[in-house]
Amino acid sequence: MKTYFSACIMILTIGFSIGSYAQNFSGLDKSPCDIAYYRTDRKAPPVAKVIYGRPLKKDRPVFGNLVPYDKVWRTGANEATEITFFKDVTFGDQDVAAGTYTLFSIPGQQEWTIILNSDTDVWGAFDYKQDKDVARVTVPASKDKKSLEAFSITFEPGDDESADMYLGWDTTRVKVPVRAR
Repeated sequence: MKTYFSACIMILTIGFSIGSYAQNFSGLDKSPCDIAYYRTDRKAPPVAKVIYGRPLKKDRPVFGNLVPYDKVWRTGANEATEITFFKDVTFGDQDVAAGTYTLFSIPGQQEWTIILNSDTDVWGAFDYKQDKDVARVTVPASKDKKSLEAFSITFEPGDDESADMYLGWDTTRVKVPVRAR
């Protein structure tokens, strides 16, 4: 009986311990992850998918301050942004094979350099290696009257199998043409 009682106490202790650890979740991510898809229509398979962190402005000046001009940026927060092309595409004016790439950028006041890099699953841009670049596209930067609190990426479908990928944060907007080949 004594052994049975001891075993019951031990099982209850372990059960309560596991239960208390299971309820310890970390806090909400300050820059939550988001996904943007490019599909030619709602029922079509995707042409591209972007997975990125969405940092917030929080009343701070963004480009030229929080994100410096003329330096490689992870194009979002936390892990470097990744873009998957499910078929061969023309990205800006560069032909790119289907696959997954890291999406880096070099923000400038008038134009941005958008970079596709083969080094995936990296945190930030701390270990960025230019020799792993697959494509570099230079696009103009524009301003909008509306300020976006969270960094955002979206696709706006065009004709046939083309779309414009928009990057936006605060009042800055950047557009990169993408066309399935």
